[in-house]
Amino acid sequence: MATPIAPYLPTGIHVVIVGAGFGGLTAGIEARLKGHTVSVLEKAPKWEQLGDIISISQNAGRVLSRWDPAWVGDKLRKICMNHKSFMIHTHKGEFIFEQPVVTPDRERPMYNGHRADIHRIFFEYAEHLGVRFHMGKRVTAYKEDSRLGKAWVECDDGEAFIGDVVVGADGIRSRARKLALGLDDKVKSTGYAAYRSWFDVEENGILDDPLTREFAERGDTHTGWLGPDVHLLVATCKGGREISWVCTHKDNGDIDESWSYPGRVEDVLKLLEGWDPRCRAIIAKTPSLVDWKLVHREPLPTWITPGGHICLIGDAAHPFLPTSIQGCSQAIEDGVALATLLSLTHTDKEIPATQKIPSALKIYERLRYDRVKSAQKQGEEVRDMWHKADWEKVRLNPGSIKMPREDWLLKHDCEKFVRRMYRRALAEFDGGEKIPIKSLAANRESDEFLVEMPPTPVATPESEVDDPMNR
Repeated sequence: MATPIAPYLPTGIHVVIVGAGFGGLTAGIEARLKGHTVSVLEKAPKWEQLGDIISISQNAGRVLSRWDPAWVGDKLRKICMNHKSFMIHTHKGEFIFEQPVVTPDRERPMYNGHRADIHRIFFEYAEHLGVRFHMGKRVTAYKEDSRLGKAWVECDDGEAFIGDVVVGADGIRSRARKLALGLDDKVKSTGYAAYRSWFDVEENGILDDPLTREFAERGDTHTGWLGPDVHLLVATCKGGREISWVCTHKDNGDIDESWSYPGRVEDVLKLLEGWDPRCRAIIAKTPSLVDWKLVHREPLPTWITPGGHICLIGDAAHPFLPTSIQGCSQAIEDGVALATLLSLTHTDKEIPATQKIPSALKIYERLRYDRVKSAQKQGEEVRDMWHKADWEKVRLNPGSIKMPREDWLLKHDCEKFVRRMYRRALAEFDGGEKIPIKSLAANRESDEFLVEMPPTPVATPESEVDDPMNR
């Protein structure tokens, strides 16, 4: 476990978060750890066990390593994948390349597991820290008053939640984009869709079939098959007891705001005609699946409101393709950056009281925007690399088809980064030198690992106020 960066005293800042996905939960956890009061609103009336596989990369794992291991790390290791490598094949079954997993690192762990299992661990830790959850709350309006220094949301049942800052963390279907920013941007088809499933190995005969037994009989595995404009990823988890698969393919069908539907096994089998028989055997044993249309939204011009007391994080601000393997991780980074900056501006005596939260939100956007855009683009590049592979060239250089693992993305330390860049961002807003792209942890030219971190500031007595959560 990494050592938490600094102790934090209560700040008196009340953070209202709309949406309890991974971005919202991380923002809530980090806000509590940094002394803020937190209320999370979730439209679902109760917690549901939904979804399938999700990945938390090393850049986000670094964040989790600073959380209480008894509540998070120890539990995640028990329920997540423990495979040795990623095995890549052509769609016909020809083995191409074995990519070993990243060397385990307690300070930068990575986790792959069922979304619902991991989500439950985040939720229970947030609840343990004192985050207040309000279920069944559908937000109908976002409002702010910069003169009063407050922001609030109104719900369809008439209840309002008032805070010093409101965070829209309501995912790719975000209503906050329209309600808070006034942007009625429609989702657009990427031209692709993904069939997805997760099910029990023993109950569905995976171990009984010679074609599928190898993927579970010796524990966890991760295997991919790449074909013309189609790729299939299969993973086993929990010691080979559970299996998941994702099949991404071309799909130009119409979409609407409910673009996830029950899928049909026969449609996937037809898509995979002529493929490695092992692929079709796995699909044939699938009890149920989801047909998920992959959509995108145009990049937002801003993530914050004019009054500076409302912002967006995670997929609400910047949706990701699955091939980026960064959607969840970037949402986690958002939550850390925002909570940290709220603390830094709070204790900064040079910032007027009325500008502390607006300054935190402006710096949050400045330090996150370019990095997120680059990470999003990598998802498109991986998809195209796999779907348009020139196999003659790949056979000469098999490593060219592996999943990218670039230092600027995976070795990033979000909290230390925003601490180091805080003064530079403030100075830029005051008319100082513009921060160069190489200093924004946004591409492989990043200078993040060449700069020595200054001493970490510690909360000052001035920040000590009564925390309503502790009453």
